[in-house]
Amino acid sequence: MKKGIHPEFKQAKVICGCGSTFTTGSVKDELRVDVCSNCHPFFTGRQRDVAAGGRIEKFNKRYGSK
Repeated sequence: MKKGIHPEFKQAKVICGCGSTFTTGSVKDELRVDVCSNCHPFFTGRQRDVAAGGRIEKFNKRYGSK
C-alpha cells in the first residue's frame, strides 16, 4: 500500500435508533443506524414495524374521530 493516501482507520461508536451502542472499526468517529442486531426482526424473532406510517395514517391517528 502507498503511504499517506489512505484514511486513518480507528474505533467508531455505533448508535442505533433503539438506543443500543457498540464499537466497531471505521474511518468515521461515530455512526448512526436505524436498526441493529438487538432490534432487527431477523435476529429477535419478532416483527416490528420499521417503516413509519404515511401522512394520511398519521393524520387520522392524531385528528381522527374519537
